[in-house]
Amino acid sequence: MSTEIVKQQSATPATLDGAVRFAQLLADADLLPRQFVGRPANVLYAVEYGRTLGITPVAAITGIHVIEGKPSASSGLIGALVRKAGHKLRVKSDGMTTATAQIVRADDPDFTYECTWNLERAAQASLCKIENGKPVARDRNGKPTAWEKYPAAMLKARAITEVARDACEDVLFGLHYTPEELGAHVNQDGEPIEAEVQQLHRVQSGEADPWATPAPEAPAPQWVEGVIRISEAAEKATDPAVIRDLYRQANSAGLLAANALVKLGGAEKSMELGAFLVARGEELAAKPPANTGTDQDEGVTDAEIVPDEEADHAAAVAELREAAEAARLEDFDQGAAMALGMPIEQASTDAIRALAAQIRPAAA
Repeated sequence: MSTEIVKQQSATPATLDGAVRFAQLLADADLLPRQFVGRPANVLYAVEYGRTLGITPVAAITGIHVIEGKPSASSGLIGALVRKAGHKLRVKSDGMTTATAQIVRADDPDFTYECTWNLERAAQASLCKIENGKPVARDRNGKPTAWEKYPAAMLKARAITEVARDACEDVLFGLHYTPEELGAHVNQDGEPIEAEVQQLHRVQSGEADPWATPAPEAPAPQWVEGVIRISEAAEKATDPAVIRDLYRQANSAGLLAANALVKLGGAEKSMELGAFLVARGEELAAKPPANTGTDQDEGVTDAEIVPDEEADHAAAVAELREAAEAARLEDFDQGAAMALGMPIEQASTDAIRALAAQIRPAAA
C-alpha cells in the first residue's frame, strides 16, 4: 500500500496554475487544520514545502505549521524525514522521566548520535516544574499543558528533534523545530493548540517582512463575528438539538477554543465557546421538556454534544482501512504512516479522514 498511497497523494498539478487551482479546491475542505481552511495561499505553501521535503500533500498540510514566522513540524514528521533519507532512528523511553533518541547515518554507520531528555532538563529549560517527583506545567489559564499530561511523549519529541538537528541537518531543509519548541502549546501529538499560526502572503513595497520581524495579527473580523453569532444563537435557543448543531458549526470553523462573553445561568461570564455550548446544552436538557411527544431521555441524549475523541479516532481509522481495502491497497499500517508522515496512532482524526477521502476515488 505504501507506494500506492504515495503515488495517489503525490498526484498534484505540476504547473503553477494547476497548483493554485488545487490549493483553492483543497482550502474549501473543512477537515483541514484551522490555519488552512479558506486560505489557499497557506495550502499552496505547505504543499510546495512538502514537495521540497519529498512528502505527500496531506503529510505537509497536517504536519507543517508556521509559528511566529518560522516553519515547524511535529517530531513524528521530523523522524519520518530522517528514516526516509535512509538513516536509522531509535527511540527509548522509560515511560515517564527519561527518553533517549539515537541516529546512525547511512553514510557513517560506525558512529551513533545520541540525545537524552529527562524531567530535570525540562525543568532547567523552564518547560515544567518538578513537584513530588512529577512534572507540573500550566498555561496562562491555569490548565495543565502537555508537559504535565503527557511527559513521556514530550520527552521523546525533544530527544528526537535535538538528535535530528545534530545528525541530519541536511534532510530537514530548515524544518528544525517543533511547534512546542517555538512557544506554542501542543497536544500529545505535538499539534499546536494555542499559537498564532501566521497567514502567508506576498510582502508589498514598504511593508515589513513578517519572516524577519514577525508580529501577532489581530483576529479576522469573520472569526469574531462567528463567535458572536454562535454564542448569541445559543443564548436564545430553547432546544438542545439547536445547541448540538451550533457545536458542530463552531467545531467546523475551529472556534471551540475561542473565548466568548456569554450569559449562562443568569450571569455574564467569559469562557471558551465550546465549554459554553456544552454547559448551555446541559442547561436546556435539565429543563422540563416541551409537549412535543418526545420523552425527557431523548432531550438528554441531544445535549450530549461532546464527542468521544478515542471513539472518533477509531472510527476514522476504520474509514481509512475500508477505503484502502476498496482501492485494493496493501500493507495498510506502513502505507498509512508514510502518507500521513507519522504512525496512524499519532495522526489527528481530521488528517486520517482527509486521507480516506483522497483514496476513495481510486476504488471507483
